[in-house]
Amino acid sequence: MRDGRHQPGGFRKARTANRRELLDRAAKSEFVASLGEVFKATKVVVVAHYSGLTVAQMQTLRRQMKQAGASVKVAKNRLAKIALEGSDVASIASLLKGPTVIAYSNDPVAAPKVAIDFAKANEQFVILGGAMGKTTLDPNGVKALAALPSLDELRAKIVGLIQAPATKIAQVVNAPAAKVARVVQAYASKSGESAAA
Repeated sequence: MRDGRHQPGGFRKARTANRRELLDRAAKSEFVASLGEVFKATKVVVVAHYSGLTVAQMQTLRRQMKQAGASVKVAKNRLAKIALEGSDVASIASLLKGPTVIAYSNDPVAAPKVAIDFAKANEQFVILGGAMGKTTLDPNGVKALAALPSLDELRAKIVGLIQAPATKIAQVVNAPAAKVARVVQAYASKSGESAAA
């Protein structure tokens, strides 16, 4: 009985197969390391089943995530579980069964918001849960995060709150002198009353 190495060209085939296997292992190792860095750096991770989605729907999901400042990865569950080891979001390992997709973002609201909106429009996209730091999230927890304002929305509100008093001061400064005098008098009376009390 002769093995493939003794046949003409058999040794070359075996060597090529070994080289492919080494390259495959190196690629997997690099992928696990890269995904591990993502899991250590990210603020929130959402896990969902995506079975039945078309390529076009997945492209739409990726585009929507990117516009919101989030990302999506489809990874082999075994490799993702290895990458999760030692990260704050390691609790999602139990969700990695079947065809799963992982959405993540540094804004704790971005990935959940896009995932929830996408799930409403695509019933094949089923949210399983996720994690925000060491806090494990069930699907309702992901929905609760999605309902919160994003960091950009919060920044806009804070800027609005800061600018409101400045706008009022500018209006008073631009008012006629009589109005300014009345405002100053009102504040003086008010502080006089509080000092007397």
